[in-house]
Amino acid sequence: MSPIVNDVHSALNATEVRRVVPVDSLAAIQQAVAAGRREGAQIAIAGGFHAMGGQQFRSGGILLDTRPLDGVLGLDRERGVVEVEAGVQWPGLMRFLEGEQTEDPSPWAIVQKQSGADRLSIAGSISANAHGRGLDLRPMVADVESLVLVGPDGEARRCSRTENAELFALAIGGYGLFGVIASVALRLRPRQKLERVVVVLSVDELMDGFESRIHDGYVYGDFQFSTDEHSENFLDRGVFSCYRPVDPDTPVLPGQTALTPEDWQRLLFLAHADKTAAYEAYVGHYLATSGQVYYSDTHQMAEYADGYHVELDHLMGATHRASEMITEIYVPRGRLTDFMAEAAADFREHGVDLIYGTVRLIRRDTESFLAWAREDYACVIFNLHTVHIEEGELHSAEAFRRLIDMAIERGGSYYLTYHR
Repeated sequence: MSPIVNDVHSALNATEVRRVVPVDSLAAIQQAVAAGRREGAQIAIAGGFHAMGGQQFRSGGILLDTRPLDGVLGLDRERGVVEVEAGVQWPGLMRFLEGEQTEDPSPWAIVQKQSGADRLSIAGSISANAHGRGLDLRPMVADVESLVLVGPDGEARRCSRTENAELFALAIGGYGLFGVIASVALRLRPRQKLERVVVVLSVDELMDGFESRIHDGYVYGDFQFSTDEHSENFLDRGVFSCYRPVDPDTPVLPGQTALTPEDWQRLLFLAHADKTAAYEAYVGHYLATSGQVYYSDTHQMAEYADGYHVELDHLMGATHRASEMITEIYVPRGRLTDFMAEAAADFREHGVDLIYGTVRLIRRDTESFLAWAREDYACVIFNLHTVHIEEGELHSAEAFRRLIDMAIERGGSYYLTYHR
C-alpha cells in the first residue's frame, strides 16, 4: 500500500505518494533524484511537514523526507555564518549556537525565523522565503549567504550572490521547483537583549505606531488583533508588542511572567469557545509582560503542540474533526485600515470563524525571483477554524478567496505557502 502523508497544522492535505525516502546525506539526495529520473517519477520535498500549499507533497510522486539530514556543518565565528544541513530545524540550530558559544561574551544568534511554530526545517523556511516579526527586515533571502542545490540532473551546485546567482534567486522562495536544497549557510547577527514594550491600540493608529517604533530603534514587533466578531474591537483593537535593545548588562530575570503550555491550551480553547474572554486574557497577559527583557533569538520561539486540535475537538464535543487554516495577506501599508474594515464586515456577513490574527511588517525583496514582498507591505495573518467536511472546507476556501481579492484590489498579494 502506498503511504499517505499530511501536513501538521491543517491536516487537510492528505496525499498518497509512491514512497517516502528519508535522506541523511548529500549522496542520499542525489541517489533519490537519480531514482526518480529513472522511474519518470516527480519528486517533492518535506522537512517539518508544516507547509500547506501542496508543494510539499506530490500525488504518486517520491517524497524526500529531510528530517534525518540534520547536521550542523560549521560555524564561522569571524563572519557570523553557520552552515547547516537542510533538515535542521530551528530549535536544533539554536541549541547548537548556544552550546558552542557558552563562553563567548558576544555570541552570534539567528536574525529571524517564521513565527507561530518552531519545528520547521531551515531549508523549508528558505524554500518558502519565510519571514519573522522584524520591523525593518526583508524576507529570509536576506539572511542566506549561500546554499547547495541538487538539480534534476543530480549535480550539487553551490549557489550564492556571486556563484550560480540565477539559481540562488530561483531556489529561495522556489518551493523546491528548481532543485533540492541540501545545505544552507545562514547569516547571523550578534545576540542582543531586548525589552518588550506593550500597548493596546487600534488599526488606524498602527502604521504610525510601527513607524514611531522603528524611528526609536525597536527591531521586532507585531500587532495581534481582536477576533471577537461580537465586539466593536473586531479586527480593530489589539495588542501592539515591540522590542527595543537595552544595555547588554541588563539582566534577563528568572521567573518572568510567561504562558505555560497549559495556559496556551486554555487560550486556544477560549479562542474557539469564548472569544471575548480570550481577548481579555490575552491583553491582560501581554500588558503584564511589558518591561520584561528577553534575548533576541529565544523571544522568537513559539509554543505549538502538534495535533492540538484533537484535544480541542474532544473538549468542545465536536461532531466532526476540525483544524485551523492559515492565510497571509499582503496589503500596501496605506490601505491597511480600509482592508481590515472590509474584512471585518465580510467575516460578520459570512459567519467566518477567526481564531487568531496578527499584523507584521516586511521590507521589499529585491533578490529572489519569485518574490512575494514586491513592496513594503503590511502582512496580515488570518487563522480560520475549518470543519473537516465538504461544506466546512469550502466555507474557509471561499473566505480566503475573498480576502485575496480584497488584497489584489488594493495592489497587494498573498503567500503561496498556504495555498495551492
